[in-house]
Amino acid sequence: MKNALADSTRQTDVLDPARARACQVMLGQEPTIAAGDALPPFFHQLYFWDAQPTGALGRDGHPRTDTGLIPDMGLPRRMWAGGRLEFHAPLLAGVEAVETSAIQATNRKEGRTGPLAFVTLRHEFWQGGAPCVTEYQDLVYREEARPDAPRPATRPAATDEDAAEAHSFDSTLLFRYSALTFNGHRIHYDLDYARDVEGYAGLVTHGPLLAQLLMLMAERQQGPLKAFSFRAASPVMHFETVDTCWKADGTMWVRGPDGRLCVEAEATS
Repeated sequence: MKNALADSTRQTDVLDPARARACQVMLGQEPTIAAGDALPPFFHQLYFWDAQPTGALGRDGHPRTDTGLIPDMGLPRRMWAGGRLEFHAPLLAGVEAVETSAIQATNRKEGRTGPLAFVTLRHEFWQGGAPCVTEYQDLVYREEARPDAPRPATRPAATDEDAAEAHSFDSTLLFRYSALTFNGHRIHYDLDYARDVEGYAGLVTHGPLLAQLLMLMAERQQGPLKAFSFRAASPVMHFETVDTCWKADGTMWVRGPDGRLCVEAEATS
């Protein structure tokens, strides 16, 4: 059970195969996962929901930062900046699992566009008394959007990949992913809020969804993963088509339609 400003939290969940199959369908795959099957990497995002009452939510639809693990950093706009994962053993569908979470680090600094606060969470996922996945989740908090603020600089993405796959997004897909992961962040489904309050050009494609696509591609190209790391570089809007890119050395990235770098990653098998 989550409680105010806890040092750590612990949750149990049965990894329902039906939810995993729904995610497969959303991703354009055949719904094949049955009880006892190994879940694809990062599918633990579908479980261990932090279900809070409406009164405990912030303006953005996330649980308020003054409850649970994350302290109030004094900055309202939340983004998933990246993460690192270590895969020790497969999580099995239909079997009870345990998630433990704790704050790994907090930091506040001045960026090019204003103050930034960083929070790193450490999540461990266990099944049958053995560790299966360790995840470090990096969050960044920013000040309110200002119409006169300078646009964040972007970097060009590489074009020397060994394999690439195109992915398109729309509001229905983003809504379904939000529902499957119980993510209430309004930037993913409330266009007026995303545009008028947080200053985006459209709905924001989930960083974890982009990471999920990269992990599935890496597994197809190089086999079961031992580790994966990723970092957001530029947000992807719901009306954009992007390329997920892979090189034989395990480096990966998401390239936007204008050639900009959106996500950079590394997969280890």
